[in-house]
Amino acid sequence: MDYVSALVPPVVMAVFFIGLVVTIVKSQGGPNKAKEDAAVDLAIGRAESVQQAPRADGV
Repeated sequence: MDYVSALVPPVVMAVFFIGLVVTIVKSQGGPNKAKEDAAVDLAIGRAESVQQAPRADGV
């Protein structure tokens, strides 16, 4: 019976990990893709504008 108690935690973790991967794969694309792409584009645009803005000390 010790082997059962030794195998249960890895099996449970594997099941949850597989479920997580399946959820991530299923959430890619679809109706949320445009919203996610827009959020990424906005974040990149903000980062680029901050990077290109002139600094007050003139450097």
